[in-house]
Amino acid sequence: MTLLSVGRKMPRFSCFPKTGAETQHGGAMEGPCPSPGRALAPHGHVGTGLAVGDGDGGDVGGVGCRGRGGGSAPRDDAAESSALPPARSQTGEPGRMSPAGHVCPVTCGGHRARGLSSPVVSPVAVTVLPSGPTSVSSCSSAAEQLCNFICDCSNCSDENQCGYLRGSAGLGTRFACDFEEGDCGWRDISTSAHRWVRGQASLDAWGTGPHSDHTVGTDLGWFMVTVSPPAKTTATAWLRSPAMREAAATCEIRAWYHLSGSGLNQTEQPVLRLAMAYGDEVVGLWRSPERSAEGWHQLIAYPGRVAEQFQLIFSLTQPPACGATLALDDIIFRNCGLQEPGQGVCGAGESRCGQGSCLARHRFCDGTDDCGDGSDEDAAQCEPFVLCSFEEGLCGWEAEAGQPAWERNTSLSLGPAYGIPPRDHSSNSGAGFFLHVGNASATGASGTARLSSPTFQATNSCSLVLYCHLHGSATSSLLISYVTNATKHLVRERTGDLGSCWVRERVAFDVTESFKVLIEGVAGDAGTVAIDDLILSPGCVQELEKPSAALPSRAGAGPCVAEEVACDSGGCVSAELACDFAETCADGSDEKRCGETTFEAGTGGWHDVSVGRLRWGVQMATELADAVLTGAFLALEAGEGQMVAAAMARTPVLGPSGPACALEMSYRIHSGPQGFLAVSVADHTAGTTQLAWQVSGRGGVAGGHVRVPLGERPRPFQVELLGLVDLQDSASAGVDNVTLVQCHPAVTPPEATELSCNFERGTCGWYQDQASDFGWVRGTGQGQGSDHTTGSGYFLAADPSAPWSRGQRAQLVTYYQDPAAAPRCLSFWYRLAGPQIGTLNLKLRLEGAEETVLWTRRGTQGSVWHRGQAMLPATGQQRYRVAFEALRDGFLGDMALDDVALTAGPCGAELSCSFEADACGMAASVPGAWLRQSNGTGTAAGPPADHTTGTATGHYMVVSTGRGSLPARTVAALTSQPYQPSAPAQCLAFWYQLSTGTPGSLGVFVEESGVQRKVLSVSAMEGDAWHRGHVTVRADDDWQAIFEAVGAGGDHGYIALDDLHVSDGACPEPASCDFERDTCGWSSPPDPRLHTFAWGWKSGVPLAKYPGPEQDHTLGTGNGHYVHFDTSMLGAGGTAARLESQLLPAAADSCLRFWYHMDIPEHLACGELRVTLCSAAGRRTAWSVAGHRSRGWRDATVPVQSTSEFQIIFEVTTRRWPMEGTVALDDVVYSAGSGCHSGTAVPVRGKASGVFVAEVVLGLLLGIVVLGLGAAGGWYWLKRRGPVSGTPAASDTLQGFDNITFRDDKVIITPVQREEDEA
Repeated sequence: MTLLSVGRKMPRFSCFPKTGAETQHGGAMEGPCPSPGRALAPHGHVGTGLAVGDGDGGDVGGVGCRGRGGGSAPRDDAAESSALPPARSQTGEPGRMSPAGHVCPVTCGGHRARGLSSPVVSPVAVTVLPSGPTSVSSCSSAAEQLCNFICDCSNCSDENQCGYLRGSAGLGTRFACDFEEGDCGWRDISTSAHRWVRGQASLDAWGTGPHSDHTVGTDLGWFMVTVSPPAKTTATAWLRSPAMREAAATCEIRAWYHLSGSGLNQTEQPVLRLAMAYGDEVVGLWRSPERSAEGWHQLIAYPGRVAEQFQLIFSLTQPPACGATLALDDIIFRNCGLQEPGQGVCGAGESRCGQGSCLARHRFCDGTDDCGDGSDEDAAQCEPFVLCSFEEGLCGWEAEAGQPAWERNTSLSLGPAYGIPPRDHSSNSGAGFFLHVGNASATGASGTARLSSPTFQATNSCSLVLYCHLHGSATSSLLISYVTNATKHLVRERTGDLGSCWVRERVAFDVTESFKVLIEGVAGDAGTVAIDDLILSPGCVQELEKPSAALPSRAGAGPCVAEEVACDSGGCVSAELACDFAETCADGSDEKRCGETTFEAGTGGWHDVSVGRLRWGVQMATELADAVLTGAFLALEAGEGQMVAAAMARTPVLGPSGPACALEMSYRIHSGPQGFLAVSVADHTAGTTQLAWQVSGRGGVAGGHVRVPLGERPRPFQVELLGLVDLQDSASAGVDNVTLVQCHPAVTPPEATELSCNFERGTCGWYQDQASDFGWVRGTGQGQGSDHTTGSGYFLAADPSAPWSRGQRAQLVTYYQDPAAAPRCLSFWYRLAGPQIGTLNLKLRLEGAEETVLWTRRGTQGSVWHRGQAMLPATGQQRYRVAFEALRDGFLGDMALDDVALTAGPCGAELSCSFEADACGMAASVPGAWLRQSNGTGTAAGPPADHTTGTATGHYMVVSTGRGSLPARTVAALTSQPYQPSAPAQCLAFWYQLSTGTPGSLGVFVEESGVQRKVLSVSAMEGDAWHRGHVTVRADDDWQAIFEAVGAGGDHGYIALDDLHVSDGACPEPASCDFERDTCGWSSPPDPRLHTFAWGWKSGVPLAKYPGPEQDHTLGTGNGHYVHFDTSMLGAGGTAARLESQLLPAAADSCLRFWYHMDIPEHLACGELRVTLCSAAGRRTAWSVAGHRSRGWRDATVPVQSTSEFQIIFEVTTRRWPMEGTVALDDVVYSAGSGCHSGTAVPVRGKASGVFVAEVVLGLLLGIVVLGLGAAGGWYWLKRRGPVSGTPAASDTLQGFDNITFRDDKVIITPVQREEDEA
């Protein structure tokens, strides 16, 4: 993975300052020192913060600048063990550096810490999060009160740098670490070069790691990441937290990790583990699954009650030559603090803990310290309860012999395999005992293991508490029954994967005769079932006088073997064919109990997999449930688990499914805003879970019928139903009438073949790929602009800046189409807008083959509609699909699609060609002479970066002109497809680059009706940068462009072409533009390392998302166009927005004129608009104006002089943040060789044309009135005073310079004083 940016060959001169030298040292990327951390502040703004570390973390790009040096690394012998590496001393945590460089101490006792700002209200949650510096508390709290998940200081400063901070504004929660402000105290303790550092993503390194963090969702966010994977030996990178004091039994740890790299397809996979060290014990809490797809995945771990100091350790173990990269982000601690003392009145069924809080009575003496002070597990109080921890044996329980069977064992003996409990429940130790049932692949036997109790007397007060561990398989199950007269009565069943944790379960027995308790375990493939701490209440009295109750005989061997299921009508089918949406059994019973149900006859295949104090169960509707839920339905009810978590139910393993697959159900929720219902889809093969639908409580009752698209799922999956409400607050939630519709892979809707679509009535034959990370939304604008069809209709939009957008791509896909015998043309209208927008691709997927890119665009194209087209080739006998793909390699802006049309025959010439997808039909006269390539993959010499993307991965056309490839005077021509004369004059523009030395010459010809005429010739150029060429074509018939490269006989050389564009109208002069048709070669630098934003291009039609003037300057109407930039984008992620011209020849006396419009409030005017000239000699500011409200369009004139080739750059920059307002430019005119007129070399106040006309008219009317009044007054005065001897001399008032001031290197216009300020 590449962190920050890796240096690459650039053009001979660069017009932008470097972002800091990046070097490799000791196997890790290190950036400039120091560097600000970046965070997303409330309201979506980007904030900064400096932090100081002790260098242990080897931070990339800033925090903790003392990187680890090189040298030989010690051998790592701890690859698969849970033992810690050799201990390293941990230095004290320094205070956080304020922007001024001062250490900000934090005090407690209610006093506000020096340097703290006012609290920040999180936009995500209601929690008020303190903002300000992150530092270790220096308050008067006792040491045991630090890092104990309780805010003992009034400002919570005692809970900082604890492996978490006191709060995260980005996550909207307390006790979390998002790594935006630093490492939160986490330290790399690796013993090899394979180690952890804090870093950021790089858009340059697409596909080699996370391209965005998980908190902010952009390349500006921070995370911890492993670097320098081992090459020849297995190695482990270790990351350790600071010491934490105590954890409650309800403690939950969540984190997000991203595993990527070439090694993920190897047999031996990298393994991420989370362990806990306390005392002299190190126990595992969680480990990554054996298979995992790329992308961000969530881990959830439960440390259990910890009554002493402990530390957490993340470790990534990699096999040799694996090359994987792992990023870690958003570590959150929930419900980890002990209960605060309470003095309230306990409710019915509750008793008081020793420290005063209340606890349900059935949670006393249950093997878990729920109170936090041990009072609920007091030995004297719990003496009547019978506990079996299996430390000394089975305590009178009897494990039935045979295979499989319950076996007593420890985690240390069983090893660290996935699915094995990493510790017991009794002692939270790897050496503690429990009972377990291994999976069939491990034991060689399949079936049910049985454990029975002694015989108990009839009772209505006997209960059993036990802790179960079901992990590694979706088909494992645990059944708790009681047996009377050899008849089994099922009381509780747990099925599925509950995670790597011990889950409390409690059952009560109300039996009128002697009975035994029967516990049965079935371990699915690759899974394990384990139990520990069986606790019988005092009401369970052993029967001593009557004979022991007999168990039912073991079920005989069924007709089906392993990996088969029985049909109700007899016979067996493969387990893979069950719940696959196709009836295989004669009676269709293999598709029953798959989640489609009314709940009248049970759960219908749904299994509760809750681990907390809520669970799903079947209830009967009451008068409170109204008409939405009738009869039996699935409802949230009180659970027996010890965690505080949402309830979850899962279907059996389903699928594969087809594109039209959806789940329909009725739902009802009565809850406050914290409650919710949700549906997600889990793919255990890929290790992913995706949210498909969610509804939150609104304080009242909400409900109805919902259709949840599940979409095409090529692998088996499970549907998950999640719910969270506060039952003690009379809240409730339930679902009913669940159906799975159109889920068979072969099912397609009638509109599946409708690829032509204007989206006015739906999406036709296009559908949202549910495996996408974010989505295409059908709408009418959302502040982004109107549709293309009617100006007021519907279109599809993908917004990577929306809060819900995460991950890498959103895909809009067609259903499988019948084979195409002839090529066809797919045309469409698209929009790519915003200061940092990503890539839009059009892809073809042949059945059974790899997908290919037919068309692509990247970066802003303005808030206007553009036409795109691509030819769909003949597919022979293969079916095919087409997909539009939005990539999040840019994060600010939006993409849109409209008016897709499929027509017979090939497409015409592509009016815009970037060569990113193909050669656009251009034909070479000499086979193999002109090549389409990128510098990263090409074989021929060529530019280090293309012009379109500015990266080594971008494509261009190139021809080698060395004597070995193209001898002297040899011609290699590249001919376009025919262009139609759509206007009397057309402009052909293109970018070209000639290598230094003797590259030969480039000639451009236009051929019409078989006649060629030469329109441009280039044989030498200054430097090896991209230059823009343009030619005005006036044709009556179809015409073609021909690019001829002529060899010069040199040793080496090349000529390259990129970004051809044909537009209507004559070409403007270089660097001149009215922005009506396009941007005339003006563009924003695409280099992602610069962290600059792009200017937009739009009309005056108001757009909420892209503010700007409502009239352009050229036309003076809302239909006219201009370029613009919203300065509120500026911040830590980019402090400038640049608009640069093409390279221009040296100028002795030239002139630049333009019109600009500013709407920046004076109190936020902390930036300026500059005109700079950039050449090999450096950058020079030629003009600037401070941010202000211009009240209309103003003109500016700037003399231009440069002794060498140069660029003109418009730059909006800010000295501090925030800055609000817009800047726009229009009617840029560059006059080469003709200097500016005398007296206009400095900018003066200009006015919009409409304003000027209005002022002239008003002035004339006012003048007439004044003259009339003056004449009347004069006549009256003369009549009274008589004639005068003379007339006063007229005096002209000189026109002042108003608000213009001068400086030696630039001209500055200060804001105009408002009239109300002058009064």
